[in-house]
Amino acid sequence: MRIPQDARFRRERARFALRFCCEHCALFDPEREACAHEYPTEDHRLARYEDAAAEIVFCKDYDLR
Repeated sequence: MRIPQDARFRRERARFALRFCCEHCALFDPEREACAHEYPTEDHRLARYEDAAAEIVFCKDYDLR
């Protein structure tokens, strides 16, 4: 699912400390920088969202630590 990122999302992301990126997922292996289920991670990495124009992409198998 791809959703345009807007100012409201950025405010709420900061206000509520939303966690939705690979770095926050229990399935992410930081040493390999890879998903345990071998899903691609490029669209789900935290640094990607520093770009306000980046679309929001949610992983279908995200598991909060």
